[in-house]
Amino acid sequence: MQRSKAYIPFWRDERFLRISAQVIFLLILAGLLATLLNNMLQALRQQGLVLGFSFLQLTSGFDIGETLIPYDRSATYGRAFLVGLLNTAYVSLLGIVFATLIGLVIGVARLSRNFLIQLLARIYIEALRNIPLLVLLIFIYSGVFLKFPQIRQPLYLGPIMFTNRGVFAPWPVPTETFPIFRLFIFAGLVAAILTWIGLWRYGQKTGRAPLTWFWSALIWLSFVLLGWLVLASRPPLALEFPRLEGLRMLGGRRLTPEFMSLWSGLVIYTSAFIADVVRAGIQAVPKGQVEAARALGLSGFQSLRLIVLPQALRVIVPPLTSHYLNLTKNSSLAVAVGYPDLFSVSGTILNQSGRAVEVIALAMSIYLSLSLLTSLFMNWYNRRIRFVER
Repeated sequence: MQRSKAYIPFWRDERFLRISAQVIFLLILAGLLATLLNNMLQALRQQGLVLGFSFLQLTSGFDIGETLIPYDRSATYGRAFLVGLLNTAYVSLLGIVFATLIGLVIGVARLSRNFLIQLLARIYIEALRNIPLLVLLIFIYSGVFLKFPQIRQPLYLGPIMFTNRGVFAPWPVPTETFPIFRLFIFAGLVAAILTWIGLWRYGQKTGRAPLTWFWSALIWLSFVLLGWLVLASRPPLALEFPRLEGLRMLGGRRLTPEFMSLWSGLVIYTSAFIADVVRAGIQAVPKGQVEAARALGLSGFQSLRLIVLPQALRVIVPPLTSHYLNLTKNSSLAVAVGYPDLFSVSGTILNQSGRAVEVIALAMSIYLSLSLLTSLFMNWYNRRIRFVER
């Protein structure tokens, strides 16, 4: 006779205990958060304050040293937040691009057969990884950019001028024919995208690896050059050089010591970590792959581009995402060198408006959004390069 399955009371069932433990934990957490929120609201009511973001429509009443969009002290707090956000995004994006390029070069140099190159790359990585970023930023700001000559005696590097007021460089200025030139740029961009799609499909069908980005960029540059030649009699861009008039520098593009210190510090610091990631990713590729590439007659550059890096990317991209996120969040140290990033502008808004909770919550939300967008893009790219893995 078959024995019936023993009955287990629900209070001894592992599934019930597992679910009930999670429910109890969530209830305790919700109660704790509700208590903290209630205490905060009571404290605000005692001070005559009510949570809300309507203050963003009030006049800010303060200036911001560097802006990418028009701004003055008659603008709103919301406009000031936008200025800080754009400054943070600007320095973070430029930092990510240049830190990646420098990190890639240093990472490859770290594996060079030349002893001197390998030693210099190792010193670069080990030294910068063990220096606090805040110390590095203050050193670059006060020990480098503020020590350049005064504006009457600039240091020249070709057409670029270095002074203690910033770096001044020639900058293209649009002329009246620029709207027509913009059409050539847009047409070249469309043609480049279509070329990229066609070459990518060709590579998928044939198994070959055409220079997709090279040919796409070449097509775009061809349209740009064609537009320039068509408008050669009246160039769409005029190069404006900086010139000194009295104690003021006019024309060209000015990069302030604060921006240059923050940008260069973030690039140098983060590139050391990226270089170590690149080095580890390349070493993760089996040596047999490199030997097979040499046996097929591929050059060192071809082996690196076609064999090593495509496989190393699957190891490089996940930790690379973390360093991109760290660079974006580390940009909040801009307050140490006086660059008006999101955190610096938020601090000024907090002091002016007295809305501590709303300002901090808004700043945290913006940083979280930037981090999530970066992670979303990098995760998409990581899935894309893993999709072709066999």
